Amino acid sequence: MTDPLSPSLVLVPVDGSEESLSAVEYATAVAAEYDARIHALYVVGEDLARAIGTGAVDDQTLAADTEAFLEAVADIVAEAGVPLSTSMTHGFSTARLSRHPGSVVLDTAEEVDADFLVVPREPVSGDPDEVLGKAAEYVLLYASQPVLSV
Repeated sequence: MTDPLSPSLVLVPVDGSEESLSAVEYATAVAAEYDARIHALYVVGEDLARAIGTGAVDDQTLAADTEAFLEAVADIVAEAGVPLSTSMTHGFSTARLSRHPGSVVLDTAEEVDADFLVVPREPVSGDPDEVLGKAAEYVLLYASQPVLSV
């Protein structure tokens, strides 16, 4: 009997938080079980996006921080022998009011042809830089793919 759930690409949005690293661990377990690949989407939060727009954030520092976090993601995924791809996007836009973390996650899922999503729930810290908690409810409501919220 074949499994009706057999994803080939698991999308996991991350934002630099511990909660999103936990989501990577769950995504890795799902991908390993189904011999699937993982795509990690780094979503830049509203405060950081505005700081980038005004030049208040040093691009080199941002790049180094993001790269270090994505290396941690790669380490988790590599340990399980699961193929990984990554991308980065802004979760908010002052020019497009319809752009928010949830829509960005779902748009990326369509673009990369993800057939399973793992999203972190609202962070326990309440840190406004942890944007993916804001996306979880939206993704759960509107995703056409199966979603695991962790």
